[in-house]
Amino acid sequence: MNNPPALVKGDLIRIVAPAKAIDQKLLNAAKSIIEKAGFRVDFGLNANGSFNYFSGTIAQRTSDFQAALDDPQVKAILCARGGYGCIHLVDRLNWAGLLENPKWIIGFSDVTVLHQHLTKMNCPSIHGTMPLNFQDNSDRSLSLLFEALKGEPVNYKWKLSEYNKVGTAEGEVVGGNLAVLCSLIGTKEMPDYQNKILFLEDVGEHLYAIDRYFFQLAKAGILDQIRGLILGSFTSLSDTNPPYGKAYEEIIRSHFDYRNTPLAFNFPAGHQDDNCPLIFGHNAELSVTQDAVSLAII
Repeated sequence: MNNPPALVKGDLIRIVAPAKAIDQKLLNAAKSIIEKAGFRVDFGLNANGSFNYFSGTIAQRTSDFQAALDDPQVKAILCARGGYGCIHLVDRLNWAGLLENPKWIIGFSDVTVLHQHLTKMNCPSIHGTMPLNFQDNSDRSLSLLFEALKGEPVNYKWKLSEYNKVGTAEGEVVGGNLAVLCSLIGTKEMPDYQNKILFLEDVGEHLYAIDRYFFQLAKAGILDQIRGLILGSFTSLSDTNPPYGKAYEEIIRSHFDYRNTPLAFNFPAGHQDDNCPLIFGHNAELSVTQDAVSLAII
């Protein structure tokens, strides 16, 4: 495992925009918040750029990300936002330097593409909030992100759900956005899910699509390989007319009727203001009982 070193005050965090374009005002607001936490901040050349849907051409976005990977002064790379576009970069980047000089890569949503690639490389990364959302994020989600970067333990207890499935699991935490993760099944970006604790979240999907994605996970053998499943927020979901007939929790739970995998719903992460960080690539202990749910990084 190529663990990035913990950040200290004064370390440099670079914000890059590997996917959709973002307003400069949001970047400036994020810079102020990060500087108040004690870090230095700079931007990729095209972080506030615009090229159709994206922050720049594929070449520009790749160049920005490569420069951040290669710059020894940069201790963490914070993706500005998701949307779509990280898949354009992953095969064009030279990742070799990251193995010699690991650094944190942070983001969620479309950044799941990068998380999956990093999991295959045995490089930990942080599933966490991004500048697009910094102004709306809870104080907890931001403070925990900075604590994670500084190497402080980030452990959780969260509210119960009637759809939980009791049990315990120990394993490396992996995952990200459900739709993006499923789009990589069968590709060379798909990591080994054997004995992992899988985290999933999503936004803006139809209820039937949630069922379809979980059938895809099942048919690919992933649901039989994982030791535990953590479900973050599933926000802005849509139903059909006539209605699908099940809540998303029921849909997911139905795929585990004949599996002994512990399930933990309501983890505070995803497309919501309280988007708390998860360290992918580190081992953790998941405990789901009738009275409490917890995740402890080992």
